[in-house]
Amino acid sequence: MKRVGPIRVLLVDEAVPGRQLLAAMLARQDGVRVVAAATGAVDARAAILQHQPDVVVLDVSQEDGLRLLQRLRRYYPVPAIVYTAAGLHSGPRVMRAAAMGAVEYALRPTPLSPDSAGRFAAELAQKIRLAFLEARPIPLSDVATRWQPAPFSRTGANPAQYLVLVGASTGGTEAIRALLANVPADFPPVAIVQHMPADFTASFAARLDRFSAMTVTEARDGERLAPGRAVVARGDTHLVIRGTPGAWVARYADQKPVNRHCPSVDVLFDSGVRFGRNIVGVLLTGMGADGAGGLLRLRQARALTITQEARSCVVYGMPKIANDLGAAMLCGSPDEIPRLIEEGLADRAGRRPSATIPPGR
Repeated sequence: MKRVGPIRVLLVDEAVPGRQLLAAMLARQDGVRVVAAATGAVDARAAILQHQPDVVVLDVSQEDGLRLLQRLRRYYPVPAIVYTAAGLHSGPRVMRAAAMGAVEYALRPTPLSPDSAGRFAAELAQKIRLAFLEARPIPLSDVATRWQPAPFSRTGANPAQYLVLVGASTGGTEAIRALLANVPADFPPVAIVQHMPADFTASFAARLDRFSAMTVTEARDGERLAPGRAVVARGDTHLVIRGTPGAWVARYADQKPVNRHCPSVDVLFDSGVRFGRNIVGVLLTGMGADGAGGLLRLRQARALTITQEARSCVVYGMPKIANDLGAAMLCGSPDEIPRLIEEGLADRAGRRPSATIPPGR
């Protein structure tokens, strides 16, 4: 059971004026108590021993911040929220932080004025509350097991006729990586919505591309989606699917938040409802309910629907709500979801995979 009282927060940022201003603004947020503001690893260690913070908020603009995060993940695994200023290396740094176990991330405004710091503190406070209540560190072995997939063609299903829609939020960067690391190069096209700022989505797609047999890029408006390709929605505009089976097209829509998010998983899923049995909907780890209703509507349209099982979720929020609604036909960890998709689509094609595919855990 979670402790009663204000959430104890350790803020780590080597930029003294900015750190002091941000700490003061965070202290004004309901339910949040900044127990210490540290400049680096030595100060952070002393603050942890003295105050035992519930959540660590950490600037990863410099390598020292990433090294500290790695040590925190190993020796003091409370939820860590990271941020960085916009810049050339901001996206890659945040992606590295996510791989090290950061549960949330944010883009720090520049310059940091009292007004911008106040808005940023309110954003961080919301992430702090949700992380404290719902997030938990997940061992990498529970997310990223890899097997060598057989070609999708052996299922007997035509990959061009299907489209896989994936939605995720908190913890999703590593869950999506594990999923795409376990697909063959001829897998059906994949469209992904991951809740994250626009400054980070291109770097996220580039990182996924390094781990997958598929080609993974940030989605372009009007892009044709074909087997062996996966696209990630830009972080500031809703992604929808148009076209017809075998001629899928990624399109960007408006920028009005849905379920407080843009892009929204529900918007992506709802765009696939009219394609029914040609769609696979996958809802992964995340806070809130975005995607749960859309997954139910996909199932009602006879799509194949899958949620991430609880044990491997950083936050079992979105998948749990979807399961409670009866939206999911299947459930599995990220690394075994590709197998579930292949077997499900093989069944729909009236065949079973001709190659032996290792069973999931």
